Amino acid sequence: MTAPKSPHLRSFESWGAVFGSALVLAALVIIWGARLSQGRDLYVSALGAAGEPTARWFEGALLLIVVGGSLIAYAARRIRSRIPILALWAPAVSLWIGCGFFFVASQVSCTPGCPLPVGASFSWQDLVHTVVAVLAFAAACVAMLQMSFAVGHRSLARFSFGAAVAVAVIAGAGGILSLARFEADFGSRLELTATTIALGWLLTLGLVTALRPASSVAIQPAELAAPLLVR
Repeated sequence: MTAPKSPHLRSFESWGAVFGSALVLAALVIIWGARLSQGRDLYVSALGAAGEPTARWFEGALLLIVVGGSLIAYAARRIRSRIPILALWAPAVSLWIGCGFFFVASQVSCTPGCPLPVGASFSWQDLVHTVVAVLAFAAACVAMLQMSFAVGHRSLARFSFGAAVAVAVIAGAGGILSLARFEADFGSRLELTATTIALGWLLTLGLVTALRPASSVAIQPAELAAPLLVR
């Protein structure tokens, strides 16, 4: 049987999750504000391209996501999936990995126009930014999928599953349009939608964790083979 957490630690985690959620919300508002201020359709990463008036704001938004996401991940670090292969590591680890990639993306922006790093437009800067941005979204989707089978969080699990499917499909469609260089304006809207859903999910995870902190509970002998349960 594991000892219960102290009230002080639980309070710290709850307030950390609330603060993290506030940072994620601020990042989402900044991204939307930057996007609307442009008056034209742009892929989200293009907001941070060198020379864009929104570049600094976009970098700040990504850093807010890094800090806010890390705080939320810490508060939710005890949550586990009931599916063995998804329980190999905690969803929090996937979130921290994604935050790491977002940090790199914030420091290595794409070049003006955010061209695909292929052919004549190839540049190492665009390649690094594109790869880390894709990996960041992938890590977030893995975390959502893990949360889709979280023990003891039925409503959050259902929401996470819907968000995981939506982000994967919408972001994938936007990426395909970008690769095909077809209907780029529509593709940029799809990417913005996927970003909004992903950040909305992270914000929700933070608030749910703050209101219902994940804590260690006793594991009965019959449950030893199952992932760690959370209340």
